[in-house]
Amino acid sequence: MGVSTSAPDKGIAVVTVDFPPVNALPVRGWYDLAAAVRAAGADPEVRCVVLTAEGRGFNAGVDIKEIQRTAGHDALLGANRGCYEAFAAVYDCEVPVVAAVHGFCLGGGIGLVGNADAIVASEDATFGLPELDRARSARPRTWPGSSRSS
Repeated sequence: MGVSTSAPDKGIAVVTVDFPPVNALPVRGWYDLAAAVRAAGADPEVRCVVLTAEGRGFNAGVDIKEIQRTAGHDALLGANRGCYEAFAAVYDCEVPVVAAVHGFCLGGGIGLVGNADAIVASEDATFGLPELDRARSARPRTWPGSSRSS
């Protein structure tokens, strides 16, 4: 469980995320993922990083349960900063990053694949931002200064 790196073929580093049951990453997981991608990209023997995951889906974003059980805002801030570090590590990687997506790719997973150089998605892959639906339910029916209603 966690983040691991393997080298199945010469020049290829596979960074695998494994946080059962849905690969919702805790704060430490985002930082570990960033460190793994940076290390793989800095290795002069590596020509490509493949970002993948074990389990039912690629990534379900941040571990909301960790945020809920942590007093104050430390976990929320940590998750946001950790996501930033992981997204930046993928974007700034010295070699191409290929996101190999299966199952669901939600929330922070979208940030990971959006910063990758290429995405290879299985036929069962689905992409979404559930937080938009939640925020939408709280918005006013009419925006100030507009006549548009939803």
